[in-house]
Amino acid sequence: MSGPRVNSFFLGNSSGVNFSIILSPRDAETGKLQLANCSGSKRAGDWNLDVTPGVNISKVTVSLSRTLELCLPNATECCPSPLCVVETLQVLACRGSVMLAQLLIQAEIFANSSFAGNVSENATIIPNQAFKPLGSCPCNLTAGACDVRCCCDLECTPDLQQLFNGSCFTGVFGGDVNPPYDQLCSSQSMEYTPEWFPFLCVQSSLDNTPFLGYFYHGSISSPQVPSFKILLQTSPGKPFTGYREGDPIITEEDEYFTVPQQSMAGQCVGNAPVAYLHNFDVKCPTNLGSYKEGLPHDVRINTGTADFIQQNVVYRAITDRGKFITESENLLAAEVLCQNVTFAEHYKFIWKDKNIEQVNVTVFFGSLCDGEILTQRFTVEFLSLNSTNGEELFENPGYQVGKPVKAANLNDSDPLGSLNIWQPAGRGLCASATDRPVLFGVDSYSGCILEVDINEDCNLLRGNVTEKLNALIQATHIGKRDNSSYSDLNDWVEIIRLDPFSSNVSTGGLRGFCPDIPANLNIRIIFAKVGAVQGIPQQEILAVQISYSTVLWQFQCGLGCRNTLSFLPITASVQFIEVPAQPPPPVTRYQKIYAEFDCNQNEVCWPQLLYPLTRFYTGEPYSQCLAKGLFLAFLVLLATIMSNPWFSKLWNR
Repeated sequence: MSGPRVNSFFLGNSSGVNFSIILSPRDAETGKLQLANCSGSKRAGDWNLDVTPGVNISKVTVSLSRTLELCLPNATECCPSPLCVVETLQVLACRGSVMLAQLLIQAEIFANSSFAGNVSENATIIPNQAFKPLGSCPCNLTAGACDVRCCCDLECTPDLQQLFNGSCFTGVFGGDVNPPYDQLCSSQSMEYTPEWFPFLCVQSSLDNTPFLGYFYHGSISSPQVPSFKILLQTSPGKPFTGYREGDPIITEEDEYFTVPQQSMAGQCVGNAPVAYLHNFDVKCPTNLGSYKEGLPHDVRINTGTADFIQQNVVYRAITDRGKFITESENLLAAEVLCQNVTFAEHYKFIWKDKNIEQVNVTVFFGSLCDGEILTQRFTVEFLSLNSTNGEELFENPGYQVGKPVKAANLNDSDPLGSLNIWQPAGRGLCASATDRPVLFGVDSYSGCILEVDINEDCNLLRGNVTEKLNALIQATHIGKRDNSSYSDLNDWVEIIRLDPFSSNVSTGGLRGFCPDIPANLNIRIIFAKVGAVQGIPQQEILAVQISYSTVLWQFQCGLGCRNTLSFLPITASVQFIEVPAQPPPPVTRYQKIYAEFDCNQNEVCWPQLLYPLTRFYTGEPYSQCLAKGLFLAFLVLLATIMSNPWFSKLWNR
């Protein structure tokens, strides 16, 4: 420990645990640690002990309450020497008289080296850096102390310099601020000195060295700090022409409008931009210690045409906290700290064409206390201006990215079906896993863990795994479009099922060994863009295929093989494959024969041999290209004439 504060953590339930700190637990004669006891307190000498309880983990903070300033003449309560504190501490965690854990801390803290005397009003004179280096010893970074490997530091005694005399910093940082440069006549740094060097070298003093230019800058330059702000106009005078699907929504300050969302890793990101026409519904766990307020609700939003609208915010109080509080600790009422926080936020964007017409926000707030875990919920929904009763009219019949894929079971009287993937919870077991619908255009990969006994029959195991995988697909057909009608069979595509491979391999009576287990479900959805409605692509599903991948399950023996249960991970993956709406035209016979003249397929493009002489070339003015072309033609004509035999006869005459 080298600072006035140190943190550690106590793992486990801290209910009923007494924390204490002991100063100097070593015996003065033997130097051994004294026997620890649980009768201490949270203060020992100048040291304080603070404990912040949490969920199965508590933060333990040891801090020093005295000052660390060096003593001035006739001063008290200060540090008489640079090494101010040298003490040994011991932190104990006891339940009653039983010690659960202990932490040994060796504290060696130096006094602060900041200046504490009278400040002179005389201004410091900074020399002109163009003629004299500003710092003669750049590696001298610590005032009043010796910097290791800095041999030009005058505060380093000869004894200290002997420790790193052979490892001193070199170059400018090490104090060589006026090194001899290569053009100097007395410099021998060049490995290969040219023959003309003695005639063109420079005779000059090191006081007049060009190396000073590295220290001198003639003007003040502001740092180029990257910003998240973006410009609404890509070029001067060009107006902002509205949002397209997937574009981030912009605020009045030219910043992204952000709402907490879930990342690819499953964690919540607080400053994630909201994408136009992309709905989402996420849940983010937090506690009172890590709670952060989001974007203020008084921020005005760009409609898409450089106009700004205010959010319509409605605040409501939470009546049933049990839907949001997932876990809490039994803390004493006197120690509980509570605060009003946001439990949920629901955003509804009313849109038309490429613009946002209105933003309605409903904020639910309640009281969150220390030790409780809150599951916040954030939803964003885009509704067309022509929607009625909060239901979206099917202006665009195609699928939109992020919306559930519509499934049906057309062989039953109730045609409503489902196409889901797992959403594990807790330990990730299949018994406790829930499911969620497959979202269009979102490739997904999920799974759960199945407990398998060592004496499990392989055929029963295959059937059990297949049954759990098939439970995710309660459908026979998938809707081509988002508005597919159950009464029209042409609006649906039948699911192509490739049954898992049935193995007849005998295990020979081996236990804990089963081949060809269909543990992976693969869902492939082929779609295409068949048009556009108001600039938004209309996407349609063309085919759906379901297949299985088999694995070899083998019982994993743990420590001592005392447990007869093993785990088998089973997974489900969804892949969206985009294909052209119409097959590309076949290659003609002309394209096959003259493919060598196609500039897109060959490195040498003969049709563009005279491209610089055409009007399409914009690298130089056309007049210059024409003049260079004529001059080149004149040289070719002249070479042709001079290579003719009669020209040599005429020249000889």
